[in-house]
Amino acid sequence: MKANPQESKSLVLIVDDEPFIRMILRNFLEREAYQIVEARNGIEALTIYNQVRPDIVLLDAIMPDMDGFECCTQLQILDPSKYTPVLMITGLEDEESVDRAFEVGAMDYITKPIHWPVLRQRVKRLIQQSQLQQKLEAVNLELQRLVTIDGLTEVANRRGFEEYFYQEWQRMKREQQPLSLILCDVDFFKSYNDTYGHRAGDRCLIKIAQAIKDIVKRPGDLVARYGGEEFAVILPNTDTQGTTHVAEKICDAVRQLAIPHQNSEVSHYVTMSAGFTTVIPQINSDLEEMIAAADRALYQAKTAGRDRFVQNIPAATQK
Repeated sequence: MKANPQESKSLVLIVDDEPFIRMILRNFLEREAYQIVEARNGIEALTIYNQVRPDIVLLDAIMPDMDGFECCTQLQILDPSKYTPVLMITGLEDEESVDRAFEVGAMDYITKPIHWPVLRQRVKRLIQQSQLQQKLEAVNLELQRLVTIDGLTEVANRRGFEEYFYQEWQRMKREQQPLSLILCDVDFFKSYNDTYGHRAGDRCLIKIAQAIKDIVKRPGDLVARYGGEEFAVILPNTDTQGTTHVAEKICDAVRQLAIPHQNSEVSHYVTMSAGFTTVIPQINSDLEEMIAAADRALYQAKTAGRDRFVQNIPAATQK
């Protein structure tokens, strides 16, 4: 019985200090349509694992220098996030050795002399379990992403903003680095919706979100839809000067979209007002005060005539 096409793509790392054992394992598994790489000892196995990232490891328990138990432990440390099953091959059948194999992270074991039909089924089953686990993790990651993404603009939603802002607030507090927050609001957006309709309003928000994303590109930064027509930008490790530059570019980018807005009171096109603040979080700092400070700056930008940005320093960063 041959492996199915999906399994035939699987890469098996054979780790054994005996060339003859490696040869017969290779010949058997190649007939099952697996791809094979070999290591002569535990130390070499760690290096090869790092290079090729196999789908399963067949690991001899008794080897010189680094035995299979220690090698298995090191594999778990090397890549704890990857579900790579280890099948321990051992001549030891005592309860203590079996328990130890599972303790160090082996998913299963098989004893010498090898019973080939059993090996075939266990390799097949472990690879299938690994593939299923990876698919489940991918689905869970996608579900987590969807929970924190705004369905219209495909930037982070309010929940995504709050989770990330708290995370970066705590990180900047530990590292004593500046954290900046920009709050942006589309000027006279209710009037835009009343004039052009909600579908046009949706298209407008999508274009604005994309324009902001095109500016805010660092991996650690976050763009979020904070409210209906309000956006937020989190900029870790960014001082006042850097944030001023980003806020200015955001306002300019929205102007350059040249989206007609005949009933705007400041322009013939859609514009944006922005307010921002920058702090280095302290031990007893109030994260909510930082948001309030950015909100006050946004209000000041609106009362000063809109289509601009304003900086505000938190009135108090301590409770």
